[in-house]
Amino acid sequence: MEPLLPTTKHRRGRRTARQERALADPGPALLTVNALTDGLSDGRPVVLDIGFGTGEAVVAQARADPDTVILGVDMHTPGIGDLLASIHELDLTNVWIIDDDVRNVLEHIPTGRLTGVRTYFPDPWPKKRHHRRRLVTADFARAVAHRTRLGGFWHLATDWVEYAEHINDTVGACSEWRGGIVGKPHDRPTTKYERRGIAAGRTATDLWFERINP
Repeated sequence: MEPLLPTTKHRRGRRTARQERALADPGPALLTVNALTDGLSDGRPVVLDIGFGTGEAVVAQARADPDTVILGVDMHTPGIGDLLASIHELDLTNVWIIDDDVRNVLEHIPTGRLTGVRTYFPDPWPKKRHHRRRLVTADFARAVAHRTRLGGFWHLATDWVEYAEHINDTVGACSEWRGGIVGKPHDRPTTKYERRGIAAGRTATDLWFERINP
């Protein structure tokens, strides 16, 4: 499997002093995949957030729904530092972070354990020769479905029209999911990446799928 963010440059990046301080003392929010099983055993609803960027959306949604745990998975070290810093500053107790490829993390999540999944602005890999690196594939859609409870959701957003069409076709063809393109839900925050896209003239497309019996 190729990693979610496959280059060392993307993974590490340049860090701010705030990020460095948070990474040096991450506290209990930063988990390993081996510690995840114990965390998932407490029975609270869990939403998986894949590729959270700077963590803006995670923070907003964690504060709006303190009874739900948000499990953020990313491999971009500066972004992990940003989210850890926000967790410390706001004293959030319902956010967990794992620095790993989400496809590895899914293997440690029991069947039907997730209440929902969020994937906001995954790398569209717009060049055709790079499409194989895209996160959303038929196999990945099935893997996510198996970890999501019946009636659970998968909310995705992208500002690349062709990728939105690809997601709609790929996930829509999976018998475990029902749904498609929707208007932007009121509770989805506008992220830093989305604001950049808007400035560049791109428009976001939201997709919402419900986990159903195949």
